[in-house]
Amino acid sequence: MAGMTSSARPHLNRRLAEFGTTIFAEMSALAVATGSINLGQGFPDTDGPEEVREAAVRALRDGRGNQYPPGPGVPELRTAIAAHQQRRYGLSYDPDTEVLVTAGATEAIAASLLALLEPGDEVVALEPYYDSYAASIAMAGGRRVPVTLRPAFDEGARFRLDLDELRAAVTDRTRLLLINTPHNPTGTVLTRAELAAIAELAVERDLLVVTDEVYEHLVFDDAEHLPLAAFPGMRERTVTIGSAGKTFSFTGWKVGWVTGTQELVTAVRTAKQYLTYVSAGPFQYAIAEALRLPDAYFDRFRTDLHRKRDLLGDGLRAAGFEVYQPQGTYFITTDITPFGEKDAYAFCRALPERCGVVAIPNSVFYDDPDAGRSQVRFTFCKKDDVLHEATGRLRRLTS
Repeated sequence: MAGMTSSARPHLNRRLAEFGTTIFAEMSALAVATGSINLGQGFPDTDGPEEVREAAVRALRDGRGNQYPPGPGVPELRTAIAAHQQRRYGLSYDPDTEVLVTAGATEAIAASLLALLEPGDEVVALEPYYDSYAASIAMAGGRRVPVTLRPAFDEGARFRLDLDELRAAVTDRTRLLLINTPHNPTGTVLTRAELAAIAELAVERDLLVVTDEVYEHLVFDDAEHLPLAAFPGMRERTVTIGSAGKTFSFTGWKVGWVTGTQELVTAVRTAKQYLTYVSAGPFQYAIAEALRLPDAYFDRFRTDLHRKRDLLGDGLRAAGFEVYQPQGTYFITTDITPFGEKDAYAFCRALPERCGVVAIPNSVFYDDPDAGRSQVRFTFCKKDDVLHEATGRLRRLTS
């Protein structure tokens, strides 16, 4: 039998055949088309600190970064990232060899997985997960192995990691653990005991770990963000990913970074240089200044988001949703079964017409959609009046 001709073969690489337009693009387009309030995609509706924005303007006017910046990132930003890790967590990194600037955290994730995986390697990831994880694992030829976080109502409706299930997921084919804390979309912040168990497992089984910590400054109540790289035996096997977008409310600048040992960062840089090579030149200088802001900025930012979390959470409960209280990030996961609904995707597709609000169905973040079939995610990184208006509209669900 003759082979399939080029014109007959699907254009999209079969590794990406299961992926289409991201749910964020789909729902944001729906928000625009219907004039709805967008509580789906996680971008603030106000800019970050004025002094940081002015630093970007100053860099543009001074001609800094208007041409290609250095491949690893401008020295000022790499130095600021290293200083941030030392000041906040006591982690020491050489800014010249152990820090890499990326085009946002999404590129950092893709470059890390492309660099560290061989085809057939297994990646254990906490489910539900940010949709780029699955796509990046597929592009690298890896095989994803989900470990599902599940609500534990005896812990304040917190999603909990089953450590026995995590250990059972690791096989002789496992190359890497992909850990996200604070966790999107559930808002879970892994505890010291959970992180210590993950570290022990990684050391015992000689695994690499990639940690997505972009929400590191967005933790509430008594939760505490602890970087996995700070645990015994983990610095030499952990790639830590951070991002300016979530911390400073400039998501469009797409400035992220990677920290790790020289060997790990060199591997990631090798892949990254063939993705974007460089990006966001003037913005890198601005984020260098942002990372040097006093602790008072980070405290105010966290306090304000904590208040917004409670504002939206109370409004969602009043509208009839079951609410899972997040310990971090700027998302709230809810359950729609109190409305007699079970299909989150259908619910979110209809919600703009019913209420003029857009949300995200968590089912798209699971390998098994049934695991999150009735879960819907909302974001609270919006102005107070927007949150009040949105929750008021959502009360139509029970009127």
